[in-house]
Amino acid sequence: MNYLDWIVLALTLLFVVSYGIYRSREKHTVDSFLLGGQSMPWYNVTLSLMATQASAITFLSAPGQAYTDGMRFVQFYFGLPLAMVVLCITFVPKFNKLKVFTAYEFLEGRFDLRTRGLTAFLFLLQRGLSTGLSIYAPSLILSAILGWDITWTNIISGGIVMLYTIAGGSQAVSHTHLQQMGIITVGMVVAGVMVVKFLPDNVSFTDAIHVAGKMGKVNLIDFSFDLNSRYNVWSGLIGGFFLQLSYFGTDQSQVGRFLTGSSQGQSKLGLAMNGLLKIPMQFLILLVGVLVFAFYQFNNPPLFFDKTVVDKVKKTSYAAEYNVLEKQHQQIQDEKRPHVLSLAQALRADDENAIATSCGVLATLDDKVTKVRADANKVLTKASGSDVNDVNYIFLRFVIDYLPVGMVGLLIAVILLASMGSVAAAYNSLASCTVVDIYKRMIRKDSDDHDYVRASRWATFFWGIFCICVAQYAARLGSMIEAVNILGSLFYGVILGIFLVAFYFKKIGSRAVFWGSILGEIFVVISYMNDLTAFLWLNLIGCVLVIAFAWLIEMIWPQPPSNTVVVKST
Repeated sequence: MNYLDWIVLALTLLFVVSYGIYRSREKHTVDSFLLGGQSMPWYNVTLSLMATQASAITFLSAPGQAYTDGMRFVQFYFGLPLAMVVLCITFVPKFNKLKVFTAYEFLEGRFDLRTRGLTAFLFLLQRGLSTGLSIYAPSLILSAILGWDITWTNIISGGIVMLYTIAGGSQAVSHTHLQQMGIITVGMVVAGVMVVKFLPDNVSFTDAIHVAGKMGKVNLIDFSFDLNSRYNVWSGLIGGFFLQLSYFGTDQSQVGRFLTGSSQGQSKLGLAMNGLLKIPMQFLILLVGVLVFAFYQFNNPPLFFDKTVVDKVKKTSYAAEYNVLEKQHQQIQDEKRPHVLSLAQALRADDENAIATSCGVLATLDDKVTKVRADANKVLTKASGSDVNDVNYIFLRFVIDYLPVGMVGLLIAVILLASMGSVAAAYNSLASCTVVDIYKRMIRKDSDDHDYVRASRWATFFWGIFCICVAQYAARLGSMIEAVNILGSLFYGVILGIFLVAFYFKKIGSRAVFWGSILGEIFVVISYMNDLTAFLWLNLIGCVLVIAFAWLIEMIWPQPPSNTVVVKST
């Protein structure tokens, strides 16, 4: 990067971190550290919810996902608005009435400490692993820019966020989210505009979208009902609904965001606006990926987008073999370019015969590109000694190679800020759950606020180290935006099932829901390991299994009425 890029990057990061710490500089109680004193207006709640979701994974991996697989991933979010409505009607009033710090406090009052502990454990495990992926995403950037080993960049990207989360707690997280989302929105809009600007003079934005559409990248809607298809309308509306309902209603990283609202109305409005804005936001991010795809139809793309890996391989005995594949790739791309231009002209003229001819030729050439890339991956895998995947580097490589001086620094700052927002919220939620559901409830029941704030800071430190360690293994998981949602789907359905039993099945006791949850989790993991269905459906399956198993166990092995307690705040 140019020195101006470094200045832009450093000043942007310094401003956001300093602002967050400044706005949360007062002496903390456990309420202010974990819930921000429940003083945030609705727009802070909305932006905080969106920033928590919009990690660096979103801005690195989603454009790459669109580049390789098209825009069908947007269907993943179709159940989100429905989930927000249900949350506003059910979860928010209950949590506000009980004055809880974490979602899992409610479960002890409804069931028992064992059920609360199990649910908190499932959350801590899932969120700790997912946060490791969120740390790995910005580490890719630092590694690509600086040429440093990924181990050190994981430590840096995870450690910086850990410091200001320890210092400022939930208020620092919420205040920095407001700034982060503003900078992120501007940066992504500018990136999209710049991609269009770099298209050939005779190719418009509309031409680029039409070309990408004919090449299978604008596949927004799929109404086919296929349990093995990862993304279609039904998996999004049904499986996505249960995933989003569990994520926002039972995952402390999200519950902790809307519980910071200054009133129940502010929390509900924040959730509702999140439901309205998230799909357009994700659509635009995926659209940037499609535009990058269109750009590379008129310009030669790299054979492999992770330049760090390629540079290392070219210093080994495999260099000659890789160079041959690079030349083959360039020849195919040179052959493709005139046919892409012909397709654009045929689309403008609405010439169906010419469109069909160009599409047929391009499909054949794309098959050749796929084969050369597969051969290159084999060479890179042999040279590096581990599997390689470049889908997360596609947008980053475009930014570094083509954006002007100053813009590179801003876009890198955008991606790093996105990571900081999601990781900070995750650290805060992990600390909240650890202190409130374990330390305060099981270890030090009657201590003071000073002790709990100190414990929260130590918990943040512990989870920061844990997540950084997990990040070291994230390179093997392929597309991170898919990996993080697959990981969530293994747990969210079961957690949601526990809460739905608590809310709506008053005759089911603690023993039945505890063992029903364990059986449900086992079945979900087995279903995933045997690839029985697309991952989004695991959310529905887990939820239904917990309810069904709990009901059956209660029927077969009823719990004495005296052991069932009334819901209360703890």
